Amino acid sequence: MLPNREGQRIPTVTFRTRQHNEWVDVTTDELFTGKTVIVFSLPGAFTPTCSSTHLPGYNDLAKTFKENGVDDIICISVNDAFVMNEWAKDQDAENVRLIPDGNGDFTAGMGMLVDKTDLGFGQRSWRYSMLVKDGVVDKMFIEPEEPGDPFKVSDADTMLRYINPNAAKPKCVSLFAKVGCPFCAKAKALLKEQGLDYEEIVLGKDATMRSLRAMTGAATVPQVFIDGKLIGGSEALAAYFGAA
Repeated sequence: MLPNREGQRIPTVTFRTRQHNEWVDVTTDELFTGKTVIVFSLPGAFTPTCSSTHLPGYNDLAKTFKENGVDDIICISVNDAFVMNEWAKDQDAENVRLIPDGNGDFTAGMGMLVDKTDLGFGQRSWRYSMLVKDGVVDKMFIEPEEPGDPFKVSDADTMLRYINPNAAKPKCVSLFAKVGCPFCAKAKALLKEQGLDYEEIVLGKDATMRSLRAMTGAATVPQVFIDGKLIGGSEALAAYFGAA
């Protein structure tokens, strides 16, 4: 059975990271001392569940976590520094610090190193999350020991419910836009005024006009979605905020 280390100190480890094309050693003391930190660990960078749900979930809720007393969010995986840096770029994970546990020292110290040789992975981390306060594990969510890659309890929503079950999650906002569009600039300014982060979908780069028409029924930009609801262009967005 994988150990639950609640109430225990995390392992003392030095991570080998790459910053600005230089090797930089980062210690667990630097990462955890005097801080409240969320850690989530997963089998590997660029793998399906890790890329589609696990990392994006924590990245999207980072602002809410920080509003509820969390200083940092760290993703640890048994991958090298080069892989973790490229994964961070690929995921646009600006709100999460990705730490490479290349030799598995931290993961082994947590008792979470497992054999994935059947997948050609070698030794990797079991999927889990934890809340660490000043280097001591306050809470752990360990995925059940089932075949495959279970993902039931280490997600960002579960962690947020533990920290504050009444916390308001941020609105999910997407914006279809076009380079040089003044109405798009107005819509983005309105969203910033409301303190809303948004995903920008640029026509000609991230989507086509056909995609825009299929999604919105419109042929003009901007087109804004909030929590799955189509709001419309900049004037409609202004009216939406005026009525809120």
